Amino acid sequence: MLWTKELKDEAVSRNIGLISREEQERLSQVTIAIAGMGAVGGHHLLALARMGIGKFVIADPDVYEPLNLHRQAGAFVHTIGRKKADVMAEMVRQINPEAELTVFAEAIGENNVDAFLEEADIYLDGVDFFQIDARQLIFKKAREKGIFAITAGPIGFGSSVQVFDPNGMSFDKYFGIKPGMTRAQRIACFGVGILPRLPDRRHMDCRQVDFVREKGPALISAIMMASSVIATETLRVLLKRKGVRAVPHNYYFDPYARKYYRGWAPFGRVRLRDRFMKWMAYRRYPSLKRLHDEEKVARIHAQWTPSPGTAI
Repeated sequence: MLWTKELKDEAVSRNIGLISREEQERLSQVTIAIAGMGAVGGHHLLALARMGIGKFVIADPDVYEPLNLHRQAGAFVHTIGRKKADVMAEMVRQINPEAELTVFAEAIGENNVDAFLEEADIYLDGVDFFQIDARQLIFKKAREKGIFAITAGPIGFGSSVQVFDPNGMSFDKYFGIKPGMTRAQRIACFGVGILPRLPDRRHMDCRQVDFVREKGPALISAIMMASSVIATETLRVLLKRKGVRAVPHNYYFDPYARKYYRGWAPFGRVRLRDRFMKWMAYRRYPSLKRLHDEEKVARIHAQWTPSPGTAI
């Protein structure tokens, strides 16, 4: 089918009434960066492409595997073994042939994070829950570049959402992450920071969460909910509408419990209740404690270097 201006206008016509035609045109000109095309990232991308966003920068080094079929937007039997970033770019172009995409088929790190965020108007977090190093780096760089950054964490049956204003509280400050923490401690800070409370044991089998192997239960319903709330907040930020509430404001939606939580942590998630939740996390998830202990031992071994002639 020939892609004409009439078809393009018709494709987004049902948006009009919730956003104006002028706002729709503005959305077609903005650039959104998304790191991670797996569970949440892929759904973020498609939701915003259908909303009429015209430019994307996406990144993911991985390929699709059978275990991705239950929750990832680009995972189909015929895409197993293919690069996630390439598949998702193709899907966006089938929604909007004029969409502009820059694809990073590698992980985002110190060597390419500046290039990844160079053209971005906003950053959306699609990084795997366990990859705290990459997450910290990208949020730090987005702040330095004056870019809003949003994360939505699908945990249990629901999803949180946190908006980071580059002129507001930083990612590390909000989550209570401090220099010298082990990776396990930083993951715990992030996990507690996106939740009003730990998942109910009646609803989640803690034995299925493995922080060492980086595996945990996830439902497509929660992932799609995360994409819904992040797309709405992205719209609010990009169109400069009133009501943007960045951290220390935080939100969590739990449709299974039929509850909506709103929080405000002016000093970050470091209150007594938050510290208690982290302590409980180590008790409830033994693999998290094991990950922490293993790193502590590795640090001790790295600091102790035997002098020449020392018997070992």
